[in-house]
Amino acid sequence: MGNQEARVRGLAARAGGWSARHRWAAVGIWVVFVVLAMGLGSAAGRVDVKDSDQLKGETHTAAKIIEDAGIEQPASESVLVQARNGTTKATDPEFRAAVTDVVAAVGATGRVTDVTSPYDTRTISKDGRSALVQFDMRGAADTAGERVEPVLKAVAGVQKDHRSLRIEEIGGASMRKQYSDAFGDDFQQAEYSAVPVALGILLIAFGALVAALLPVALAVTAIMATMGLMGIVSHLQPMSDTANSVMLLVGMAVGVDYCLFYLRREREERDAGRDAGTALRIAAATSGRAIVVSGVTVCVAMAGMLFTGLAEFEAMGLASLMVVAVAMVGSVTVLPALLSLLGERVEKGRVPFLRRRRRGGGESRFWTTVLRGVLARPVVSVVVAVGALLAVAAPALGMKTSQLTLDQEFGDSLPIVQTYNRVNDAFPGGSEPAQVVVKAGDIEAPEVQQALARFKERAVSSGASRGPVDIRTYAARNVAFVYVPLVGGSDFDKAGASLEKLRDEVRPATLGTVDGVSAPITGQVAGSHDFNEQLVGSVVPVFAFVVVFAFLLMLVSFRSLTVAITSIVLNLLSVGAAYGILVAVFQHGWGASLVGAEGVGAIVTWLPLFLFVILFGLSMDYHVFVVSRIREARLRGRSTKDAIQHGVVTTAGVVTSAAVIMVAVFAIFGTLSMQSMKQMGVGLAAAVLIDATVIRGVLLPAVMALLGERNWYLPKWLHRLPDLTHDEAPEAVAAASPARTEGERLGV
Repeated sequence: MGNQEARVRGLAARAGGWSARHRWAAVGIWVVFVVLAMGLGSAAGRVDVKDSDQLKGETHTAAKIIEDAGIEQPASESVLVQARNGTTKATDPEFRAAVTDVVAAVGATGRVTDVTSPYDTRTISKDGRSALVQFDMRGAADTAGERVEPVLKAVAGVQKDHRSLRIEEIGGASMRKQYSDAFGDDFQQAEYSAVPVALGILLIAFGALVAALLPVALAVTAIMATMGLMGIVSHLQPMSDTANSVMLLVGMAVGVDYCLFYLRREREERDAGRDAGTALRIAAATSGRAIVVSGVTVCVAMAGMLFTGLAEFEAMGLASLMVVAVAMVGSVTVLPALLSLLGERVEKGRVPFLRRRRRGGGESRFWTTVLRGVLARPVVSVVVAVGALLAVAAPALGMKTSQLTLDQEFGDSLPIVQTYNRVNDAFPGGSEPAQVVVKAGDIEAPEVQQALARFKERAVSSGASRGPVDIRTYAARNVAFVYVPLVGGSDFDKAGASLEKLRDEVRPATLGTVDGVSAPITGQVAGSHDFNEQLVGSVVPVFAFVVVFAFLLMLVSFRSLTVAITSIVLNLLSVGAAYGILVAVFQHGWGASLVGAEGVGAIVTWLPLFLFVILFGLSMDYHVFVVSRIREARLRGRSTKDAIQHGVVTTAGVVTSAAVIMVAVFAIFGTLSMQSMKQMGVGLAAAVLIDATVIRGVLLPAVMALLGERNWYLPKWLHRLPDLTHDEAPEAVAAASPARTEGERLGV
């Protein structure tokens, strides 16, 4: 008995064996872990990323000066008063009366301060048809959207009294309010839809309610535990709402996938006539090992985001890494314990009309037919598949990335977008001016005041701004804010050129001549510019880290140089095809209407790097699972060609089910109204679909068939690498201990 048990090697096999023997303890430990993580996380509270830490460079420096000075910038709002025809001017009595009514109405709400008339601040457009009434919301800026409703109603009341004019409010608070009203429920519905969608697909895949509930339950508990851990970890690495959404997305995808791999293998062995204990041990040694290898690879890929230096990416990377690790641990510990407890009861809740007709060994009829053709003509299959993928990826060569403007992000779905465009047309750059944060030893010193005056004058004379340039001084804190409307307005390319002129020409010649003065330039355009610069600088390190470590993990997990190289190449092809689809649909608009989108001429800046990390990690799920099965069959004495056919067709069902779940969950985000979310959802869904079909079903077996025995090539000088293969064939595992009766503890 002791000698037989020694045959079983590997972390996953040992973990599954222990859990099956101590099933109540394993379930109890998991429940305690989830409850404890949630409780501690709730008690610790979540620390979110500060504005001052969002970016590096000048944007970070400016935010730090404001934070250190203790200046609480209020949410600024503007009311656009605009003639609907070409004859009414701001000097006309009717126009003046409307402005007076707006000033009185917003002031009477008691929710605002510093209400200014355009006749005092000279915020009247050059054509005289538009004017801006400006004011600040009382209270904290980040919660101003919750208090702006009475002000919006007051402005709407003035509009009713002056129908010949256009009177509309815009600003940080009103934009947050409309955004929350329009898309808050949208996001929530998408997140809530993920669970029932996954459950429905699993019910079809398994045909039994209990079997379908297990993966969802494990994924949900893994997400709950990770949410608690995020609260604890956030005191070291601040988190964010975006990181939480990405964590939920990744957690649901991998959590369900890992359980699905394990559960399907256990059921497959049961269908093959093995007893419950043996089937569970085989699943632990084979699928369990694939889950560990895949999980570690995904964690490494997610860790790549930590190299961007961008706080939001670091939060997303760490949150995703944690949920993958938790889901992986749960799949190889508590899942075998639950399967041991349930026994035949895992088939409870059978849906008769969903019973699947399977061939022996769980092989897929469809993929058996496809594989027969692929393996008969591997050269043709490789040429056709690679040619198709390269054709799909070709548009990516012309990829243009950009921060999306408000109208690109939301289209005409929000009324405030039209207001935003009208303000920008009338006051180019006025809706989102550049902000120069000037810090000096004595902000009221004559040389500093003269430099500010010269900066104000030169900002306009240089062509970077058409004015008006406003200065607000906080004398007690020796800080001044200079607001500069940029030429180019909402066009980030043109406004970016104006920003560079301010930074490289205007500032050095004015504020830069005074010793001890710091004047970083921030604002929406500056933030976008700094974000792009930092993101571009991090692309090479992130790509290198992910590719190199994924290669090394494949190398030590399969002890094959060939498998490691083909893994990387196939994943890069998959990512390239996803990029091509993104560019074709969202940049050029080809077929955009089919996914409820439109071409906006660019891909949102953060998406390519984000997609690369996520897809490179998630695609390893399928790759490791399929190659592990092929290698297992090869070790059992099959020829390489037979092993490929056996490995692909026996895993096709679970890979298809897993892919359908991922595609469905990601596609939910493609239905959101925000353009960036559509791009993310469609990109992820398309990539997973391509990866699970063309890559794993056609290209992988065709390439392996061409390589033959060279698939397992490892140079002699690499033989000293750690051996993490855990070569467990079902026969060896089955012989590890005698058969047990159902309900008896399992000896592994």
